[in-house]
Amino acid sequence: MNSSLPKLLQHVFSVYSFHCSYSSFSAAVVHQIAKAFHHNNFSLYNSSSFPKLQPAHLGPVIFQLRSNPTSALRFFEWAENSHGLRHPVQSFCGIAHVLLRHRMFDPATLVFDRMVRQFRNLEVLGEFHGTFRIYGSNPSTVYSFLLHCYCRNGMADRAIETFAWMSEMGVLISQCVASKMLDLLIDSDRIDVILENYEEMCKGLGVYEFVFNSFLNKGEAEKGLNFHWALVERGLVPKVVDCNKILKGLCMGNQIDIASDFFDMMVSSGPRPNVVTFSTLINAYCKKLILDEAFNLYNLMIEKGIVPDLVIYSILINGLFRAGKFEEGNSLLSVALARGVKMDVVIFSSIMDAYVRVGDLGKAVEIYTRMLKEGISPNVVTYSILINGLCQNCHVLEACGVFGQILKHGLEPSMLTYSSLIDGFCKSENLRDGFGLYGIMLREGHVPDVVVCSVLINGLSRQGLMDEALRFFFQAVKSGLTLNGYMFNTLIDGCFKLKRARDGVKMYTLMGMFKVIPDVVTYTVLVRGLVEQGKLDEALALFFQLLKKGFSPDCIIYCTLIDGFCKKRDLAAGLQIFKLMRSNGMFPDICIYNVLINMFFKEGCLKNALELFREIIKHGLEHDIVTYNTMICGYCSLKMFSKAIKLFEVLKCGQIKPNAITFTILIDAYCKDVRMDEAMLIFSSMLEKGPEPNILTYSSLIDGYFKTEYTESGFVLYEKMLGDKISPNIISYSILIDGLCKKGLINEASLAFQCAIGRQLLPDVIAYGILIRGYCKVGRLAEAMMLYDRMLVNGIMPDDLLLKALAEYGLQNGQAKNCVLK
Repeated sequence: MNSSLPKLLQHVFSVYSFHCSYSSFSAAVVHQIAKAFHHNNFSLYNSSSFPKLQPAHLGPVIFQLRSNPTSALRFFEWAENSHGLRHPVQSFCGIAHVLLRHRMFDPATLVFDRMVRQFRNLEVLGEFHGTFRIYGSNPSTVYSFLLHCYCRNGMADRAIETFAWMSEMGVLISQCVASKMLDLLIDSDRIDVILENYEEMCKGLGVYEFVFNSFLNKGEAEKGLNFHWALVERGLVPKVVDCNKILKGLCMGNQIDIASDFFDMMVSSGPRPNVVTFSTLINAYCKKLILDEAFNLYNLMIEKGIVPDLVIYSILINGLFRAGKFEEGNSLLSVALARGVKMDVVIFSSIMDAYVRVGDLGKAVEIYTRMLKEGISPNVVTYSILINGLCQNCHVLEACGVFGQILKHGLEPSMLTYSSLIDGFCKSENLRDGFGLYGIMLREGHVPDVVVCSVLINGLSRQGLMDEALRFFFQAVKSGLTLNGYMFNTLIDGCFKLKRARDGVKMYTLMGMFKVIPDVVTYTVLVRGLVEQGKLDEALALFFQLLKKGFSPDCIIYCTLIDGFCKKRDLAAGLQIFKLMRSNGMFPDICIYNVLINMFFKEGCLKNALELFREIIKHGLEHDIVTYNTMICGYCSLKMFSKAIKLFEVLKCGQIKPNAITFTILIDAYCKDVRMDEAMLIFSSMLEKGPEPNILTYSSLIDGYFKTEYTESGFVLYEKMLGDKISPNIISYSILIDGLCKKGLINEASLAFQCAIGRQLLPDVIAYGILIRGYCKVGRLAEAMMLYDRMLVNGIMPDDLLLKALAEYGLQNGQAKNCVLK
């Protein structure tokens, strides 16, 4: 490019024409014209008194107006528009100088564009250079302007010549203009020019990073790698810092394969990777849980004598724990500590959090203790993680102690701290302390976020305090809280659980008003709520509405609908949903198969149930304990005890072991079939080998004994249940009351009924019916009717069995009232 300089120097000396033109005309004429435009008063110029305006006059007039760029530009336009003069290149250069001196870049750009259109291939660089001394322009400003304009007009060759001239003259180029030139060269595929002038271009601009990133942004990573290789071949090895920036950009842009190729190129050709290089790529692999590649890099850096630092170990340990490889993570932690790496509170907190997430509080506490032994002080994040773990495991008092430690050490509890502890209080049904801590949080100046408010709303909903939950929700809305889907889902679920379907639907409608988009959980809660209330038509309408909107329901929604239809004994509808699910490309999970198998047994379709049981394996799924329990229960319902026991024995020998429900299913079936010996044999096996019997196991056996008139054995089992510290539920109380009534111990039965109420258990129609019939059998009809009235007041409606019993004793309508009066 330097060969063009002699040509440019010729233009430098062409400036003599400017002086000659100026000397050949009267200075008075030029002065008069300049004065007229300077004062914007054309009466000062009498064209009839002077020779006709010639192109040679233009340059001197512009020079005279150099201190007034607006007037100079007006004259420039006037000479062309009013006199039809065609400006020579010197006039263009002159007006450009004037405008640039006054930093009027936009008008100067328009002038340059007109000059390009008029003198497309004319070399103007020399003309600009020759007039610097006359106009006193700043070379850096003028040349940068020229370079920028050439780039903007796509004139790559002119831009290259200008850059060469600037380099030769030692004129600095701005980063903005240099970037424009590089963009032009890259777009016009002139990478050879960049390579030839690389060192010169690198003055004041990160050329390597700019060019490489330009290729990456265009999706031409291969060209970027080729550019790197070309530099290395020329002995221009990039700085490792610049390469690390490129590597980081690739990793952040999820281009890990290209990042790996780039890293390999660095290893083979340079620059030599440093610890930052390794940590960047290792971090990318760990985020993707590609741990084998991450550890290959870890081993490579050790081979090359690069010592892993805290960052490397932290990334790898965190990756192992995220992948569930806890033992390997602990081993690597020990290696790091043994090598003298001073681990920080961040990595220990991260490990604690990993254990808390999987519910292993003991290990989390071990790591916490180990951290203290290493002399590392916990921060508020560490304490918050510990509080969260304690609350998840119902150790709320201990969590309060940790909260006290935060305050003792002068730390500021975070929103995570408050939300974790408040959640602990709510889950332990201690709403008073939960809201008390919420009040403290407000007094300390913390603004409650959506997590804290959601936790409190969930706590109120779980305890059935929906009015309070809705009131708190609207207070949060009034305070300007940004709402989320979880909060709405919690409220919708709570409303449906309390049979407040209308309120649940209203909350769903409000989501649209607050621009909260319903998610799959929202629709699952709505469908499940409608199904549980027996509103299958509404649930199905909502389901098809989702399909119409293009929403893809998940397995849970399909399972909920299928289960609802099956419970309603509408097997055909359930199977239609099952077929629709498959046609929509959704693969049924094991839960759906379990629901259908259960329904086939209830409908007596043994063959279909067995086919579905075998089909599970064909579709790559595995039977779970629910599948086996469903099959065993189905066999028992059809009195096929030998089949049930055979499957039970198969289960005992497999990887999945029978649980308490499995044993209870068999015990209950034998009790209902009045085969108490077989039932007790299975029960003895539970006591001897496990699993431990639960309340349902005892209730089945006690009910079996009472129905076979062996009431004493039933009472013995009841005492044993209490001795094993198994709290009776309303079902077990109902069985006990029934046994006492059958033995004529009506007072004891009444006392047991009151005990159930005292334990905060809500008697259902079955419990009421048993005691009412007991009163009737011993002739205590007045008490029977008083209990019946109490049942109605409590909102429990009689079933057909109870109404039939009342009719037998003449306790209906007016007869019942007369009986009470007597």
